[in-house]
Order: sequence, then structure tokens, then C-alpha cells
Amino acid sequence: MRILFATDGSASADRARDLLAALHLPLDTYIRVVGVRRHGASPIGAGWPFAGGQAASVAGAEVRAAATAVAIPPEDHLGMVLDTAVSAIEGPGRRVERVVLDGRPGGAIVEQANEMAADLVVVGNRGHGTIESMLLGSVSREIVDHARCAVLVVRGTTVRNALFATDGSEGARHAEQALAAWPMFAGTHVRVCAVAQTSLPMPLGGAPSLYDQVIEQYELDVDEARRIAAAEAEAAADRLTQAGLDASWEQRDGDPAGEILRAATARGADLIVTGTRGNTGLSRLVLGSVAGNVAVHAHCSVLVVRCTTPI
Repeated sequence: MRILFATDGSASADRARDLLAALHLPLDTYIRVVGVRRHGASPIGAGWPFAGGQAASVAGAEVRAAATAVAIPPEDHLGMVLDTAVSAIEGPGRRVERVVLDGRPGGAIVEQANEMAADLVVVGNRGHGTIESMLLGSVSREIVDHARCAVLVVRGTTVRNALFATDGSEGARHAEQALAAWPMFAGTHVRVCAVAQTSLPMPLGGAPSLYDQVIEQYELDVDEARRIAAAEAEAAADRLTQAGLDASWEQRDGDPAGEILRAATARGADLIVTGTRGNTGLSRLVLGSVAGNVAVHAHCSVLVVRCTTPI
């Protein structure tokens, strides 16, 4: 397994480091610990793509990826942060290297993950409230949106009680396969949740009898959506149980992102696992919006798995 861990020395990055250190990983796992050295200033929310360059090897283990620059901690502090992370994460069966990147954090980290063909990116989330999350969580959101592999946004130090959000899509099935195959989830209790999207049609005028017919069809459609969601949740739970996990299921109605977050809170989940389908363009904006919103607003850690994630 190939993992990229991004750290800036913040408290949230330290939590991510401690979780990664404690995870049960496959033998011969390669972990690249990266920090971004930024210079100058750049407006918050600079657009994608960044003005980057090719990564160049420096002193064997260090890699620098040139990109649009913004301000960061002094270089000596970054070096200490990386050394501390390497010491905490390394162990039997793991090969760990430290890497220094130059550039705008989100872009540089995504480029490095793509360059090393990472299976997983692990990153902390620095947001503590609505506005602060928008500003400080922008790096992790950018990584979730643009990385080609799975991304684990860490808010806690355990992954023992997971909520798996499924909609029966290819992305959801890929996320299910990661849950079943990755050793880090052995012994995890998984609650499978499928949400039937329901919205009551608004009257647009005209004959009341016509609206009555619309309502009647709406009720039939909702019943079918609930049936399909429940069947998918139950089938996913059965497959995860057969894979050796302790799995159960539930079906909810409403807005998918909101219901996933409410289900995770109700279960006291320390991890939400979700799939996503597009990487760029309209497919990412539409199909990836649920995963992105969950990753930003969840109270717990979130694992977003793409269809392109190696399992």
C-alpha cells in the first residue's frame, strides 16, 4: 500500500499522524510524509489548477514540486515537524520517507499523490466552526475534490465505529470493497446507511385533481425509492458481514449529505466512509457534492473513496 501523509504541524495534523501510526497496515507499506514550504502570499481560495512544475528529486528522499506560493512556517520548523512525524509513523513492515514540497498546499499535495501513485492520502482537518472551516479546511476540501485516490480527512484517533454511506453506485461499491479489503478496518463495526431522496412536489396551479394525481405518483415513487435504498443497504451489510466485518444497516429519507451526517451523529460514528464518482467537470460537481459536503461538515473522520482508488 502507498500512502501520502500531509502535515503542517497543526493539532489536527498531529491527530492524523497519531491515527496513521496506530492503523494496522499491510506489510511493505510505503508512507511518504510531506510538508509544504510556501513563500510570499496568495489570495485565499485561489482557483484550480495551480501553476505548477515537475517534481525534482533532492538528496534522495526530498522532493520539491514548484507551484503558486503562499505563506507558511519557517523551514527549520517544517523539518522538525516532518522528522517527528516520521519517527511516530515508522515501524516494522513500513518504509517511511520525508518529503518537502514547494507551493500552494492543496495543489502541491495532489500533484505529489498523483506522481507517487498513492492509494490513500491522509490529512487533518483544521476547521473548528462554519467560517473557520471554510478558510482552514480549504486545503483538505481541495484534496478531496481533486486527488485520484482515496482521501482520509482525520478528526479523531480511532476508526472502530464506521458509518458507510451507499447509493448503489460504482463509487459506493468501490468504497465497500476498501472497507472489506483494507486491514485497517479489521474489527470495525460498520453501519450501512442508504438515503432515499424525497422532495414533495410544489403545486404549480391548474386543476386540483391534476395535483392530486401528481401527489399519488409522488407517493409511489417515494415508496419505490425507499425499497431500493433499503435493499441496497441490506445487501451491502450482508456482503460486509461475509467479509468478516460486524455490519448492520438502516434506510433514511431526505437530503443525502444531511441524513448521512445525522446518522453518523446518532450512531456516535468515528468514521464516515463514502464513495464518489467524477474527478473533473460537471460529474465531479454534481456526483461528488455529497462526499465533499460530508467531508467538510462531519464531526468525525471521513474516508472518500474514488472509483480509481486501487483496492
